[in-house]
Amino acid sequence: MKKTLKKTLLVMLALMLAFAFTGCAKDKSEDEGASPAADTINVGALFNLTGGQASLDQPSYNGFKMAADEINAAGGINGKMIEVKVVDGKTDQASVASAAKKLIDVEKAVVVAGLSDSNYALAAGGVCQSNSIPFITSGATLPTLPEQVGDYAFLAPFGDNVQAYACADYAIDDLKMTKCYLLIDQSMEFTKTLAHFFKERYEEKGGTIVLTDNYMNKDPDFSAQIDRFLADKGGAEILFISGVPDDAGVVVKQFRDKGVTLPIISGDGFDTPLLMEVAGDAANNVYVGTHASLENTDPAVQKFVADYTAVYGHAPENAFAALGYDTMYLIANALKNATDPTDPAAIRDAIGATKNLKGVTGTVTYEEGSRVPTKSVTINKVEGGKFVFQKEVFL
Repeated sequence: MKKTLKKTLLVMLALMLAFAFTGCAKDKSEDEGASPAADTINVGALFNLTGGQASLDQPSYNGFKMAADEINAAGGINGKMIEVKVVDGKTDQASVASAAKKLIDVEKAVVVAGLSDSNYALAAGGVCQSNSIPFITSGATLPTLPEQVGDYAFLAPFGDNVQAYACADYAIDDLKMTKCYLLIDQSMEFTKTLAHFFKERYEEKGGTIVLTDNYMNKDPDFSAQIDRFLADKGGAEILFISGVPDDAGVVVKQFRDKGVTLPIISGDGFDTPLLMEVAGDAANNVYVGTHASLENTDPAVQKFVADYTAVYGHAPENAFAALGYDTMYLIANALKNATDPTDPAAIRDAIGATKNLKGVTGTVTYEEGSRVPTKSVTINKVEGGKFVFQKEVFL
């Protein structure tokens, strides 16, 4: 009995040792087959992929991801692959802040980018700043955003002052219209700032704001504002509507339905397919100051359009697709030039040192003491259901 028990115990021990060695061998094999963390750089992509900002942020994320795939296909950053970690901000400031925290704490992103509206960019930027992680907004244009957030925040696009000035210049210098009605969405930092700078420039150039009115984002009915305008147009020759994507088609259609045929001009918040999808033919004769024309014959622009179409099965929806694309290349350039591409402080310093980086939406240079690039503004006009290039404005 003792001999049998001893033999059984020896067999069990042998089996246990064999299993242990097999397990170790399997773990080692799996480790060899996986990409070590040291071979990747985690880049946070924070976009409002659902909700009212989705018509700007989804194309922007598409461009951002496409650029990362191109960079990786070309060998990555000094042999390291870019790993894009994306979280949907859901067009909600609390969700955006939570998403930024997740990208930093859980996904271990060394830099975070995205968002096309300043309200959301401020929410994300604050979280990144408090964690000393660089944040680049791909589409938000509040010129004071970097100062409000802190030294880890950057804009990839121009500021609201630049696009507002360009719209005012175009209205007066090109359209020869010196009397303007101004309608402002008072719920957004972007729209209030854009309207402020438009009015400032328009009046400096000799124009007159004949009437100003207000509304709040997602107001379903603009009848009161339109009736006030119709009661006393004040000789208005053009309308400047400072709004965001989910209002663009609605407000334009309601003005047109009540017989207002005057030209309408706005900033990049109107650079959305929703303008034409909701307003239809009523969107004709609407001018939009934005970041690029996808009709531009520049080879870099046309290559981007062709590549985007090949990847996603359709042409870029708007200039925000190109902004996302350029933002990833801005990050890649900084990672390549940083003294340590895994150190957020080194990445921040490399972003700030960017000079003459040519992209689809213009050339990025951060002048000494500024984290907002100075870029040209493109004026597009809606004709026949699409944006048609009119002029590139340099200030």
